[in-house]
Amino acid sequence: MKKIKFNWKEFFWINVGVILTSIGIYFFKIPNNFSSGGVSGLSIILSPLISFLTPAQLIVILNIFLLILGFIFLGKTFGVKTVYASAMFSLQTWLLEQFIPLNAPLTNEPFMELFIDVMLCSLGSAILFNYSASSGGTEIIAMILKKFTNLNVGTALLLSDSVIAISSFFVFDIQTGLFSILGLFATGYLVDGVIERINLSKYFTIITTKPDEISDFIINELHRGITRQVAQGEYTKAEKYILLTVVRRSQAVKLRNKVKQVDPDGFIMVANSSEIIGKGFRTM
Repeated sequence: MKKIKFNWKEFFWINVGVILTSIGIYFFKIPNNFSSGGVSGLSIILSPLISFLTPAQLIVILNIFLLILGFIFLGKTFGVKTVYASAMFSLQTWLLEQFIPLNAPLTNEPFMELFIDVMLCSLGSAILFNYSASSGGTEIIAMILKKFTNLNVGTALLLSDSVIAISSFFVFDIQTGLFSILGLFATGYLVDGVIERINLSKYFTIITTKPDEISDFIINELHRGITRQVAQGEYTKAEKYILLTVVRRSQAVKLRNKVKQVDPDGFIMVANSSEIIGKGFRTM
């Protein structure tokens, strides 16, 4: 049997993502009835209709129900990380309700609280998605819809979350409904942006006549791989070398300075990329 190696880094960041999401939802989303999708939004919608259960209790119940559905319809494709993150999110939200009960919003500025809610939840969700996890909820519904329809996960998730957000107009009032719609689209936009920033790397194309020292620096100092190609300058007809490499943002300035130091006449092209798949970056 293949031994599964426990990844402490993933475990740490998944917990950070869950904590940020739980704080954003409990302190800012639930008190203001922002129903911007997700199992938390659904629990906020159902709470006035099932008055004997609090939103936090409904989150626990709904996530358990959706996790069971996930196991039934998705089987082995249903990730262990999502199960863990969903369980921890439900537990942490319930514990916050037990130890720090809230009867009203923290401030009388709903727009500011929406901003903080979106910021925390977007960052938390982006961290979870970056490690192939999620807090469960409507993501599970979206995965089930994808399996049995022609919808992709993104479209199915937007559809289910939109239904929840639109419902807030009827359950609460127009202002709450508008805030919910705004929160839904702002969160979707920010999650994509945060994931891109987390994985942002610099792709270097270096044209030089002194490839050895630059290559040694990349391999031995930056600990990155490099591809070398022989080329010829069309104008001068001189033999040159093209070095291709990808480094983290923190390493980009060091590499640029090194190239200019070794070969002041060298030519450098730098491009941003957030989809680097391979050893030292993201895995398949």
